[in-house]
Order: sequence, then C-alpha cells, then structure tokens
Amino acid sequence: MCFMLAFSPILRTQARGLQLHRFTGTPSLIGKLCRMSSTNPLAAVCQVTSTPDKEANFAACKRLVEQAKERGACMVFLPEGFDYIGSSRDETLNLSESMEGETISRYAELARKLEVWLSLGGFHERGENWESDRRIYNSHIILDAQGHIVSVYRKGHLFDVELTGRGVSLKESAFTVPGPALTPAVQTPIGKVGLGVCYDLRFPELSLALRRQGAEILTYPSAFTVATGAAHWEVLLRARAIETQCFVLAAAQVGSHHAKRASYGHALAVDPWGTVLGDCGGAEAGVALVQVDMQKLRDTRRDMPVEQHRREATFYSSLG
Repeated sequence: MCFMLAFSPILRTQARGLQLHRFTGTPSLIGKLCRMSSTNPLAAVCQVTSTPDKEANFAACKRLVEQAKERGACMVFLPEGFDYIGSSRDETLNLSESMEGETISRYAELARKLEVWLSLGGFHERGENWESDRRIYNSHIILDAQGHIVSVYRKGHLFDVELTGRGVSLKESAFTVPGPALTPAVQTPIGKVGLGVCYDLRFPELSLALRRQGAEILTYPSAFTVATGAAHWEVLLRARAIETQCFVLAAAQVGSHHAKRASYGHALAVDPWGTVLGDCGGAEAGVALVQVDMQKLRDTRRDMPVEQHRREATFYSSLG
C-alpha cells in the first residue's frame, strides 16, 4: 500500500534527437510551475513491475504519472529499469536504445502534455561505442515540464555480486559501462535534486559529494533484489538521509519481472531527520505522494549543523 504523505489521505493505484537543456530559472520561479496541495510542492514516488514488454511497461508508467499529476504532483520519480527488465544479457542489449530513440521521446511527450517533471531512473542507453562493443549505460534522466533533458547521470557503481546461498548472482559490468563522473545536483520544482541509481546507495561518498554541492533531495531509483532489499534497503536509505540531512526519494521495482528475477519493492520517501514518510510495500505497483517541506530541511540543518562540524579533507585522509 502506498501512503499519501504528510498525514494526507491514502492514495493507491494499480498499474502494470533530444538535447540537454539547463534550466536557469530561480528556485522561486521554478516553484510557481508546480500545482501544490499546500505550501509545499508534491513529489510522486512510483513503484512498478517492469518486464521485457516495453509497450506494457510504458502503459503502466504512464498511468501512474497521470494519476500523480491529477493529484497535484509536479515531479514524478520512476525506478531503475522503468523501460524494461530483460530476461537475458542478449535480450537486455537488444532492447536498449539511444537517448534519441522512441522511449525517451515518448516520455518527453508525456512530460510536455502533463506539464510535469520526470525522473527516469535507469534507462538502458546504448553506449558511445555500441556498434563495436555492444555495451550500455544505466542512465538516470531528468526531464523538465517541456520535455527537455536537463540532466543525465550514468550509474557509476555497477552491481557485480554473488551472494552464496541467497540466490543472488548478477554481474552488471558484463554489459554495462560505468559512468565517468557525478552529475551536479539539478534545480527542480521540488528542490535541488542529486542523482544516483540503485547500487550507488551503498556508497556514502556519492551522497556526501552531492550534499556539498548543494543537494536538498537525493534520489536512488532502484531494482533491489529481494534478499538485499529485506536486509539493507530501508536502513541504507535512512542512513543517507540522516548523514546528508536531505530528503531521500527512492522509486522501486517490485515483484516478478520474469522467471529469473524479482525485486523487493518498498518504494520509500525519507525526510532529513531519517523518518520514513511513505512506503509502497512489497506486493504491488503504486505511487506515493510526499510533501517536500524545505522548512523541515532548514530546521534540521540549523539544529544539528553537521556540515559546519565536518573537518578539513586532510583530517579524513590522515590514516593514509
């Protein structure tokens, strides 16, 4: 079940060529673009069950985005693999596209039509040397309400894990190129968003770098395995929120994608104190709405000024 956050009523829904544009408006101007249920903008954190069927996946995501917009959200977060989750290496590669392909074009059109910002949390993007090496990026794309790409982050930490006895064996690096660098936090209608993808969640260096660069919201769209999700998902998300004093929004995959893979679910929203504001559960697709209260963020950082207490870089490297 997905909860409408900040003590609002419950909302649950069921569902099954572009250039980079930098938005240069001020935070106050951007905020005016967003329809709000109160003084705080609404973000929507989605949970889906992607399969190798790209058309069905788009239809399911589109319904969730439309439901979120109808209820006042001005930015909607979709998980890693929102486009598809393949059942084999070859299928994963064959279904991939360039940024100029049909999938991103359709989402750009959806953003324009609904006048909503979109976080597309893990797109299978064909790499620069696709014709010679057939490798892809795992790319997190931000679209503005005009359908322009305003930010792209390519996942830097790849999930190469063999959990003996837990049924987890994945080697993302077999077909994925690691991203070369972090992407600056991007100003959006809900605040300044720092981008990660799934396994990046386990590396606090990334979240702290984004916080130093001005991030107010961290987002980790994911497809966590059932085993790792049950053990680590919530505690990691809360830790990233607490140590950075940021909101953390984590869209998620849930349920069985095909015979070989299932995801944990529990799309989550966490506030800067580490309090879980909403949890979509581990059973079905849906969307949770969260009010992004920047006064709460400012109060948390004022009352416990962790960033001011941080020592110089040489202190942390003094052990060699």
